[in-house]
Amino acid sequence: MSYKIREKISQAEEEKLAEYPELVRHLLFHRGVISRELADKFLHPDYSRDTHDPFLMKGMERAVLRILSAIADNERIAIFSDYDADGIPGAVILHDFFKKIGFTNFENYIPHRHDEGFGLNSTALDELSQRKANVLITIDCGVADRKEIAHAQKLGIDVIITDHHLPPAEGVPPAYAILDPKQLDCPYPDKNLCGSGVAFKLIQALLLRASTLNPVPFTLPAVGWEKWLLDMVGLATLSDMVPLVGENRAFARYGLLVLRKSPRPGLQRLLRKIGVNQRTLTEDDIVFSITPKLNAASRMGSAQSAFNLLSTDSETEAATAVEELLRLNNERKGVVGSMLREMKKIVADRYQEEPRLIVLGNPLWRPSLLGLAANTLVKEHACPVFLWGRDGEDRIKGSCRSDGSADMFELMKTAGDVFIEYGGHAASGGFSVTPEKIHFLEEVLLGAYTQLNSVPVATRSNNLIIDREISVDEVTLPVYRLLEQLSPFGMGNAKPVFLLRNVPVQSARLFGKEKNHLEVSFARANGGVLKAIKFFAEEGESPKAGDKKDAVVSVELSSFAGRSELRLRLIDLV
Repeated sequence: MSYKIREKISQAEEEKLAEYPELVRHLLFHRGVISRELADKFLHPDYSRDTHDPFLMKGMERAVLRILSAIADNERIAIFSDYDADGIPGAVILHDFFKKIGFTNFENYIPHRHDEGFGLNSTALDELSQRKANVLITIDCGVADRKEIAHAQKLGIDVIITDHHLPPAEGVPPAYAILDPKQLDCPYPDKNLCGSGVAFKLIQALLLRASTLNPVPFTLPAVGWEKWLLDMVGLATLSDMVPLVGENRAFARYGLLVLRKSPRPGLQRLLRKIGVNQRTLTEDDIVFSITPKLNAASRMGSAQSAFNLLSTDSETEAATAVEELLRLNNERKGVVGSMLREMKKIVADRYQEEPRLIVLGNPLWRPSLLGLAANTLVKEHACPVFLWGRDGEDRIKGSCRSDGSADMFELMKTAGDVFIEYGGHAASGGFSVTPEKIHFLEEVLLGAYTQLNSVPVATRSNNLIIDREISVDEVTLPVYRLLEQLSPFGMGNAKPVFLLRNVPVQSARLFGKEKNHLEVSFARANGGVLKAIKFFAEEGESPKAGDKKDAVVSVELSSFAGRSELRLRLIDLV
């Protein structure tokens, strides 16, 4: 891995941020925060200041009035959510809201990822219609489901879409109301909300509008009650990798505060089981420990156990959900590991030199797991990766991930009619292909990639950006506290990355059940040691005692099993 160190900032820029410590000034400047006013706003998110009026979102008034009417008339409402760690928390948000106001004529429906796929489907709509649903609210899906929403109309179901994906080129579907900040002519200031974020804006609007009605259609919760739902909004915002700027930064920061106090028995039990201290929960705990387990439910079967874990107030049901989730997650690890071994062998045999783009497929590969495998291949080969398998209905479906050299949505769009359907973001996406065209997929995608990105692989920049050099002895708790001011970290606000240059290795060991995690100890001048951890280390990565290495790291405070320890997260060791 090659890397590039950020330049020191000029004296003039230093003076604009003079009231902050030098390290904080440096990090703020390179994140585009170049004035005291911007720095104060960035370092001190404010819920009231940084969140927007929900009625600025196109379609909100119409959606709110229809839902309030359904509540008043006791019409049946169905909540149809995506099955991932954005859709499920959003489903919990609506579930908790209806329970809080005493409305019981509703149900949550989460499609089976393998058998039903992403988004609305006619079979599910038929079932919900038979159960007398009059209103259907989508969470994190629906904006591309024109045919299915037309079917819902025929069934007499009013569909209210809450979504955050880019609407298709042919326009939005004929839903009763659409809440999606990315839709045309939507004046909402923040276009980067996750699906649960949009669902939360709906709850805000429902409470605001209900409070102005006479009579009020339900018993209003205490003012500000909805902020307890920020645990789910924060969880989803961090899980879905949306940019942590603007309103999302407020949602992530306040979401973590609520998560640390959340009374949800399933969440509390899961954290105890995996050794995470709830009171010191961080974004890393979410992204690396909680999100994969929530997503494992749908990848390996039904997402219901993940939903139950987050929504239940029963200790018994929480215990059952946690055990099921951990079982599915362990099963998922084994299947993905087996697929990756097969994929790596194919790549080694097929590509004689580093590929510009990788396309692999096998009818036996489970589509729901391919995104995880694609992430690994992207890291190893620094190029876009497309993987496909077959779903429960014998359709060829796949996932793709970008190394940053191409927008996945634009790449699939440029590839044209080789796809039956596709969707996603710049960094990732999903697609389906006919059996007749699957043989041409790599050729067509490579042509599209060349058209969009003509930079040869040999000259393409894959540099890791390093914020600055640092010594082992500079890594202290006060320095960590300075870095913590810039958190939460994620897309749009990357965790600071440092370089330890030519640092002696005191010891190194592999640990874990499969001996695939690496711990390296670096000596401090005072005789102590600073440990660096790398999870899922590659074979041959472990150094020897006495070796001198350049270590690319981030700084973290581990609170595993109730013990706090300052350590490094090892990114690269050369």
